[in-house]
Amino acid sequence: MLPNKPKTKLLVDGGDPNETLRVKNLLGFVDGQTTNPSLIAKNPTIQRLIASGHTLNAEEEKNEYKKIVQSISPLVGDAGVSIEVFAELDTTAEEMLVQGQEMFSWIPNAYIKYPCTHEGLRAAQMSVEKGLRVNMTLCFSQEQAAAVYAATKGSKSPVYVSPFIGRLDDHEEDGMDLIKNIKKMYEHGDRHVHVLAASIRSQNHLLCSFALDAELATVPSKVLEEWAASGFPMPDDHFRYKGIDASGKPLKGIPYKELDLNLSWEKFDIAHELTTKGIQKFVADYRSTLKRPA
Repeated sequence: MLPNKPKTKLLVDGGDPNETLRVKNLLGFVDGQTTNPSLIAKNPTIQRLIASGHTLNAEEEKNEYKKIVQSISPLVGDAGVSIEVFAELDTTAEEMLVQGQEMFSWIPNAYIKYPCTHEGLRAAQMSVEKGLRVNMTLCFSQEQAAAVYAATKGSKSPVYVSPFIGRLDDHEEDGMDLIKNIKKMYEHGDRHVHVLAASIRSQNHLLCSFALDAELATVPSKVLEEWAASGFPMPDDHFRYKGIDASGKPLKGIPYKELDLNLSWEKFDIAHELTTKGIQKFVADYRSTLKRPA
């Protein structure tokens, strides 16, 4: 069991309540959980249904998702359970909001995930006005994080922004630089947006998230188990993160940008190819659970 709880809140990145319980027993706590269509598609119950030849329609898929998050909800702490709306590239903010409001009613500690797109930001803006808790996912740039800040001003609850470290690393960019840059930019703000380090692939990512004081980190159970097996190391004053790819080649640094958080969110350039690819992957994984008979 974890001897000293880190300041960074720890969330399980997954879609299986049994996995959440296993991590909770290992650490002694779980602060929250993040889910998404890809993780739900991997849920053992969903996989068994598909393997048995059962075909899920969209309503059944939604009901399975609801059952899963309702099982996870009582296992986690005040960082809540993030539930992702189903959004394609042409889904409107109004369509996302309808989903978000329904999902928010499923559990008392729900956070609704919207993508860092124009329509996702519009949905977030409307959501915080209605009192919904929001987690902005698929964040790959400082501009997107600035837009999240501007779009969600006045939120009664902390808003989460989820920069995807591992996917930036895959793109040969140092994902930890984005965490560092967003944290630095938010120092000039009112602290209503919390940084949730996501797409964590390694213990090194996790330790660097701690060192950078990310408010939250969502971590696959495999990485949390490796961290436990290592004796729960924490970064000290000598900790230095080296961004390298699988071959040991240094990743390209992401420079800091001076951005004005007082601007309207529409003023920021939020387009990013990895956000588009991320949405396409979630859609494909979601559709893989909606098999139809031949």
